[in-house]
Amino acid sequence: MTSSLLPTYARYPLAFARGEGVWLETAEGERYLDLGGGIAVASLGYSHPHLVEALTVQAGQLWHTSNLFEIPQAERLASRLVAASFADTVFFANSGAEAMEGAIKAARKYHAAGGHPERFRIGTFTGAFHGRTYATIAAGGNDRYIEGFGPKAPGFDRVAFGDLAAVEAAITAETAAVLVEPIQGEGGIRMPPDGFLQGLRALCDARGLLLIFDEVQTGVGRTGALFACEHWGVSPDIMAVAKGIGGGFPLGAFLATREAGRGMGVGTHGTTYGGNPLATAVGNAVLDVVLADGFIAEVAAKGEHLRERLEGLAVDYPDIVAEVRGLGLMAGLQLRVSPAEFAAAGRAAHVLVIPAGDNVVRLLPPLVITPAEIDEGVRRLGQACRALSATVADRRAAE
Repeated sequence: MTSSLLPTYARYPLAFARGEGVWLETAEGERYLDLGGGIAVASLGYSHPHLVEALTVQAGQLWHTSNLFEIPQAERLASRLVAASFADTVFFANSGAEAMEGAIKAARKYHAAGGHPERFRIGTFTGAFHGRTYATIAAGGNDRYIEGFGPKAPGFDRVAFGDLAAVEAAITAETAAVLVEPIQGEGGIRMPPDGFLQGLRALCDARGLLLIFDEVQTGVGRTGALFACEHWGVSPDIMAVAKGIGGGFPLGAFLATREAGRGMGVGTHGTTYGGNPLATAVGNAVLDVVLADGFIAEVAAKGEHLRERLEGLAVDYPDIVAEVRGLGLMAGLQLRVSPAEFAAAGRAAHVLVIPAGDNVVRLLPPLVITPAEIDEGVRRLGQACRALSATVADRRAAE
């Protein structure tokens, strides 16, 4: 049957009817262990009772008003994010790309409000991914996403990820900010070199620039800290979050210090749906769980367990796995086969992983995964590796 959906995705021939915890199930009853988490979105897994209750209760009261009125659920969620972070203010959106758009606008408006509208350029990095809107594809700089859409949005200067000297060399009198993912997700779970994020903070301070962190994928406990930047002891001026903050419900936000947000007054930015009662009720339910005593520490411990098991996989299958990357429950396997081929072998073993750049597959499981489920997931990845090893051996024999 021909689909009526615009064919912008090469969808796998697989559909799910229900989910529970870290497991997805087809209408026919086949169960898959999800190590992809809907690309880091299902932070509390599927059908989490606290999220289901929060959504159901709020849906029975009020879904949406508009931002013309006060929204108590949004006020509460914003105050909790401020209390748990560097920020003083929060703007709610519907997605990571929208959060990034707001962050970019805020950084540029900051300088305009200070009498320097010429300072609008933003330093970005190779391998970055910040979304699929017109501005965010230009910020990411991937030609595959930019081609065919006309002139790219101006004002982004891209340098090599991890190269502090290149960042400094790219700064001009028009530079407003530096934008970086603390750990590159789509780019292949690429970790920052030692001292890099601290160096960016010092450079921005010295040159009067804002530092923007894209924590859309790394935030909300994913790396074993509420926000990944905490691992390096670095605070940004503006930060975008999404994905895990809604636990599967569309929700994004950008957080800012009061100083960094000084230009964003009444009428400078807006959204129809962002921060509505339903979305922010779910966001509050996510924080109820993630901010509970011991939860993030457990994520960190489970991340160490996952890495240990993946390192064992690399030892057992060196012809398939070249390197293990990541932090917490944000892991990557750099491969000697294609990520698409590995993901297909994983599906055959009923385990789901997500292809990324740099010949990597990502593992971004729900934060509620248990050590036993980690063991089962890696066991299934071992099945995939065995099947691929046989395929690789057959190819070599045929050459």
